[in-house]
Amino acid sequence: MEEATIPRWRLTRTLTAAIAVDVVAWLWFLVGLARPTPPMAGWALLLFAVPIAVVISWRAGADGHTFWRYVSAGMVGMGLASASAARDFYSGEQSGQQIGAVSAVLYVGGLLLMLLGLLRIPGAQRTRMEWTRFGLDVATMVVMVLTFSWHLVLPRWESWTNGSAAGTASVVVLGAAAGIGMLAFVKVSFTGTGPIDRRALYILALTGAVGAIGGAMAPLLAERPYLNTGHVLLPTTSLLVCLAADRQLRAFRAGRPDPRPLSRRPSVMPYTAVLATGALLLAGASNGAGLMGVATGSVVVTLLVATRQVLALRDNARLLDDLDARQRELSYRAGHDGLTGLANRTVIVGEITAALADDPSDVTVALIDLDNFKEINDDLGHPVGDALLAAVGERVSERLPAGCVVARLGGDEYALLLRGDHTAAITAIAADLRRPLYAGGHELVVEASIGLAPAQAGDTADELLRRADVAMYEAKGQGKGRHVVYQNRMDQRTAEQSRVAADLRSALDTDQLHLMYQPIVALPGGELFGVEALVRWTHPDRGPVGPGAFIPAAERTGLIVPLGAWILEEACRQAVRWQEEMGDAAPRTVTVNVSARQLREAGFAGEVEEVLRRTGLAPHVLTVEVTETAVFDGGTALDELKAIAALGVKIALDDFGTGHSSLGLLRTCPADILKVDKSFVDDVTEGGEQAVIVAALLTIADGMRLRAVAEGVETADQAAELHRLGYRYAQGYLFGRPMPADAINLYRPAHDGQRVAA
Repeated sequence: MEEATIPRWRLTRTLTAAIAVDVVAWLWFLVGLARPTPPMAGWALLLFAVPIAVVISWRAGADGHTFWRYVSAGMVGMGLASASAARDFYSGEQSGQQIGAVSAVLYVGGLLLMLLGLLRIPGAQRTRMEWTRFGLDVATMVVMVLTFSWHLVLPRWESWTNGSAAGTASVVVLGAAAGIGMLAFVKVSFTGTGPIDRRALYILALTGAVGAIGGAMAPLLAERPYLNTGHVLLPTTSLLVCLAADRQLRAFRAGRPDPRPLSRRPSVMPYTAVLATGALLLAGASNGAGLMGVATGSVVVTLLVATRQVLALRDNARLLDDLDARQRELSYRAGHDGLTGLANRTVIVGEITAALADDPSDVTVALIDLDNFKEINDDLGHPVGDALLAAVGERVSERLPAGCVVARLGGDEYALLLRGDHTAAITAIAADLRRPLYAGGHELVVEASIGLAPAQAGDTADELLRRADVAMYEAKGQGKGRHVVYQNRMDQRTAEQSRVAADLRSALDTDQLHLMYQPIVALPGGELFGVEALVRWTHPDRGPVGPGAFIPAAERTGLIVPLGAWILEEACRQAVRWQEEMGDAAPRTVTVNVSARQLREAGFAGEVEEVLRRTGLAPHVLTVEVTETAVFDGGTALDELKAIAALGVKIALDDFGTGHSSLGLLRTCPADILKVDKSFVDDVTEGGEQAVIVAALLTIADGMRLRAVAEGVETADQAAELHRLGYRYAQGYLFGRPMPADAINLYRPAHDGQRVAA
């Protein structure tokens, strides 16, 4: 909440009365300094000042904030103390400047009530250095006050107290006021944000200072027994209480108090103390009065301020060092892989680009992919797999010639920038990788497939990485554990995929793609529950192109990212249209398949959020469907999936049971839906192992509070058996093949287990 949201200060009737009483009190007091005046008027003004403060502070506590009720009770105690002091004066028991025992108890009691209220307010956290600086500030102010008291008050102290019990009580009250005022000042300075407005507390803290300083000046009035500092101090204190309570009431009307954090601006207290004691020293030097005491105080104040400044300079230097270290750490993290400490993709792309600009003929890019890494990860666990990745990175770095760069691209892939003749370096690296590695307490033997792409004039970093990737897959195709240099003929086997990818790029731009929707139904009746969006392509020359022909090409070339983005937005827009047209009969969820490549794109969750915002679809209607392998290795993919789930989008694990099938994945992946693969459903009516697996998967889903959906249901007997086992949702040709969006509007279930054609 900004400061402007708190209603502006205005002169209310309560504040007008408090100001008027305070002004009259000061005018009467100033007149009394010039000539004797009847004390009755000074005592009478207190009958108006205190009740005003009691009432408004009580109102400030009306919303349950008991602190202000303590303030109100404290002002009552102060008022009673003043009444007792007036009685002592007119009965002749005490002079105008001294306080009786009963009055002293009432004064101290009122102050303690206010302090008790302050102590009940939660405090804010500060560092040890902040406490030290604050302590030096407080010590500086204490020395300044003592110095002024030495110079102005001490010469008159004995004549004022006169060794009487009343004088002793007066000293006790002044000491209590000073101590409680100091405690209040410390508490307010270290109070955090909360229901009590901070500025109101700042104003209220002045009351203790006014009482302590004004009371300490009482000995200066020893020659004027008809005057009493309470005649002006209590109206001023009451006015400050009124101003603080008014600020709190305005904050209440705004909804909550000022939430701004503690100020970190430099304190003006020590510099004020130096100026004040310096001025006093000059004044004392001019008349020679009390020069030694004032000089001593000035020296002590100067030493305290100097100590504070030295500590502040040391603290600032440490903060600058910490900031510099954090900046270096952030810069390092931005360009390096967190697991291995190697450079990341961004860094090596930049290095390759710079090397190509320098001398393309001297550049070769290599791509290393560990063979059978997933098996090691599955058998020995992720900690061992992570340790293996780090050990491989270290071994490759050790063999890398000077001027070359190694980076981890993700998973078990490493990219190398090689300069000059790369043959010796690659041979040495390949040989080293065959030697046993120690990782996570295991001795492991790994092999790697390596693809190399020598640069040519006009090449880019991305093109070289692509060629190295092609060569690496060629190495895997030749039996793994070897390195292959890219040749143009290697692209012949991917020429069809490249052509398909090029056509697919055009298809995205010319509306050749469309979505079909397969129903997801509720068992046993087959009522429409949701749909799964499936992309289809009608080529202008070749006619329909099956997903099996263009999805792998999209995955290989990266076109899956823009293709997936188009599918996501189109499906969300169609879901909104169904809601407008069908109302409550619209599909409750629309499922969109998301590839591993999309999940590896940092910021994908933000794209999902933006699509939901643009289309106006509620997050809970969208379901993102991923395969087990897409998130099995964790990393960016799992982070993005968690961020998507945080939006309120449902997560479905597709073909569960056919991939890694790790039950641990169900704990780390924020899944809501478990889709049981068709291969298990096919033979569910025959009993045996398949039926046992189907039943076990349902038990797992129920135990982890996941929705289980059986895929590939093609017969009424399968549907009946699945329902008997406990399945409540299913998908398959029995209920409907993928159909256009308009057909979903006309979808009707059948009572005999067969879908009724619209």
